[in-house]
Amino acid sequence: MLIDALQNYEFMRYSFISGIIVGLIAPLLGTFIVVRRLSLIADALSHISLGGITFGVYITSITGFLINPLITAVLFSIVGALSIEKMRTVYKHFSEISIPIIMSLGIALSVVFLSLSNGFNQDLFGYLFGSISAVTRNDLILISIIGVIVVSFVVLLYKEMFLLSFDEEYSEVMKISGVIHFIFIVLVALVISASMRIVGTLLVSAMMTLPVAAAMRITSSFKTLILVSIIFGEISVLIGLVIGFYLDIAPGGMIVLVAIFILAMTFVVNRIGVKMNA
Repeated sequence: MLIDALQNYEFMRYSFISGIIVGLIAPLLGTFIVVRRLSLIADALSHISLGGITFGVYITSITGFLINPLITAVLFSIVGALSIEKMRTVYKHFSEISIPIIMSLGIALSVVFLSLSNGFNQDLFGYLFGSISAVTRNDLILISIIGVIVVSFVVLLYKEMFLLSFDEEYSEVMKISGVIHFIFIVLVALVISASMRIVGTLLVSAMMTLPVAAAMRITSSFKTLILVSIIFGEISVLIGLVIGFYLDIAPGGMIVLVAIFILAMTFVVNRIGVKMNA
């Protein structure tokens, strides 16, 4: 039945291809986020991107001109990321305060634009919790472009991002922290925007942290951590999409539940002393 659906329906192929891309880039960048103890930034940017989605819906409702909410979500998410970075420099000794500020702004904008656009609709439900049927060809193209950008930057700037993650003071001495952190925060914004169609805005931060949290329990080197995190991410996305298809439910919740199940299993594995040292 699933094979037939993949063969006969384009939206199913779009969803699974998009899911594979998300399963790669979310844990890939999530590894650096977790190591740098910036996990809550993903939550803040997911909320500000929701404001971008509702803004796109609002503009469409008043102008009649169809705007892809993913595009406005990307723009809002990037602006939110840059705002967090700016406030981190303003509040040097209280840099974490920038996260609840942006998160609150995102929620407030979402409520306002949602009210102005005459309330909740099914399309917004898909953005909140993910959707198998809502991924369009244009969405897939945008997600693919973001995927290429993220992977390319991580490959090209791996040494700098690694240094920034484990020795920020030295990276500041080498004068690479500012530029690399700027690129890093923009990449996070792009990944969150790309992931929301599959996982949903309210759950996207889990996709960047749960696979990494699970991989940390059974790995002891950074490169292995990245690899295992991606494997766990792909497993979570694919199983979540399959279950979501058969049960006819939003896939985001199932993807996160699978990721949590994997995390629970790694606790069991870690308890019996299995560790990947490669």
